[in-house]
Order: sequence, then structure tokens, then C-alpha cells
Amino acid sequence: MSGTNATLVAVALSLVSAGAYAAAAVAQSRLAGRTQPSTGVLRLLGRGAWWSAVGLNAGGALLHVAALNYGPLTLVQPLGALTLVVAVPLGARAAGRRVGRTEWRGTALTLLGLGALLLTAGGSAPHDTLTLPEALGVGAATMAVVAGLSRPGARPGLRHAAASGITSGVASALTQTLTVAVTDHTTGPLFSWRLLTVALLVSAFAMGGLLLSQTAYRGGLGAPLAVVTLANPVAAAAIGLALLGERLQGGPVSLALALLGTAAAVRGVILLSRAQARSAEGAALRGERSTDSPDGGALTHSTGAPADPVPSRVVIGSPRPAETTPLGAELLTVRAGAPPLP
Repeated sequence: MSGTNATLVAVALSLVSAGAYAAAAVAQSRLAGRTQPSTGVLRLLGRGAWWSAVGLNAGGALLHVAALNYGPLTLVQPLGALTLVVAVPLGARAAGRRVGRTEWRGTALTLLGLGALLLTAGGSAPHDTLTLPEALGVGAATMAVVAGLSRPGARPGLRHAAASGITSGVASALTQTLTVAVTDHTTGPLFSWRLLTVALLVSAFAMGGLLLSQTAYRGGLGAPLAVVTLANPVAAAAIGLALLGERLQGGPVSLALALLGTAAAVRGVILLSRAQARSAEGAALRGERSTDSPDGGALTHSTGAPADPVPSRVVIGSPRPAETTPLGAELLTVRAGAPPLP
């Protein structure tokens, strides 16, 4: 297959893969919103929504592996940014709201930045593979970085998202070694300790990325997904450039374009993070205004603090709570239609 045709096939497979990953991200985000932070992995295994997300991720991964057989890491990985284009409006619709202006701006900047990185990517099909020492070194370095990002501290969602993107990008880089080894028999024997080690690392990092993203989406979808989308191609491209003989096109001009693209993408992530924070604050305010009354009516003190709901039936002769004495009755704001306090 010619280089142009191989590139087109890689792009087409990457587009479908991005759609599957977007649907999986929305499913994971909704599951995270309904799951307590203390819920362990074993509890997740018993939920159908979790396995739906796993299936979608698996489908996206298979398509991604096929794309890596036709295009280099520096081409295929940035196309994963299209996941963000699909997932942000899809997630907003699932939450019953519209996508805000800041979210659109953040998404656009992230995509423009990654598009700039895409323009600098090489277009030839991959041929080089990682040696066993290189694969082990990449695995050890990745585990050290993930351990550092997963430590307790501020902004755990974004740090877990970065760890997820890095592990997924490394898994893609290692996967390319497997695909090239299977399709190009000049790279060595098909069954060897090297390929077995690489396969085990791919499985570990792919599952680790999935679990880390599940943790990251507890705080929302937009900003964590943008961080995952940005960290993934950066990690994979770093391995491709350093160890797999891939090169950026255009020399110094491409390097400058790549740096500008990275800055735009980082700015987009910041905007998405701010929009997510405002959305969370709005949801918290709506939650504070809700009550336990069956019909959802509001009953609050004049200071804004929640008050006990008025009972629908009063039994004559029953003891009266201290907070409903006539002395404090005028301090209560009763919802429309509620019976007045005696």
C-alpha cells in the first residue's frame, strides 16, 4: 500500500476509534457521578455500565491498533483529539444541559493545538520497534511518573487524568511494536521474550489508564478528558521521536509550530477546567436549594438555612417541636400552599 493510501486508512480508523472512545468517556463519567469515591474496583465489576464502558474502550482500542499498523504514532495519536469534540457535547446532553461558551472555546483551543501537532507529524508507515531493554525502561519510567501523579494532593482529577493519558499513550507506543512485529517478519521471531514482555506491559498500562480515567471523571468530564487527550499523544510522540526513529516534518519551523500548538492546547485545558468548576458550583447551589419535601417545594429559614419540612398531617395533642413554637414561626418562610403554623 502506498504511503498516501496508508495515511488515509490510518486517519479513517482513528476517526471511528475516537467516536468509540468518546462514548466510553461519557459512560465512565456518568458512572463516576453515581459512584461513591470509596467504591472499589470489585464493586465496579458488578455494574453493567462499567462493562459497557469497557466494551466501548475495547472497540476503540482495536481500531486504534489497526490505525497504528498504517500510520506512525506522531500521526495517529493526535487524531485522538476528536474524542474531545464528540464527548463534550455528548456529555452535556446526557447531563441535560447545553455546552457553555467557555467549554466551546476550551475545546476549540485544545483541538487547534493538537491540530498544529498533527501538521508536524511524519506520514510514513512505522517500521522500527522497541528492544527489550527499551520496553522495560519505558515501563519503569511510566510507572514512576504515574506513582508521582497519583499521590494525594490538590487537583486529583487532573493529575489522575494526566496519568491516564500517559499510560494510554505508552500503551499505544508499545502496541505499535507488537503490530509491526506481527506484520513485518524482518523484525525478529514472532514469539519471543521481548514481545511477551511488551504484550504484558500493554495490558497493564491499558487497564491502568482505564481505571485512572474512571477516577479522574469523578470531578466532571470536560477538563479531565482534555488532559487525557493532550497527555496521550505527547507521551506516545515522545517515545516515537526518541526511540522509534520518527521525525517531525519541517525542521525548526515545525518545532515552533509544535510549541505553539502545545501552548494553545494547555490554554484550552485551563478553560475547560474553569467551566467545569463553575458547573460544579452551580450544581452544588441547586442541591442546597432542594428540600426533602415530596413535591420538591422550598422551605427555608429567613437566613437561607434549610428548615424541617412541614408535616402534611397534624395530630391534635401531639408534642410540638421547639423550632415550630409561635415565637419562631415568623422567622420561617413557608412555601406557597403550605398550611400556616399555629
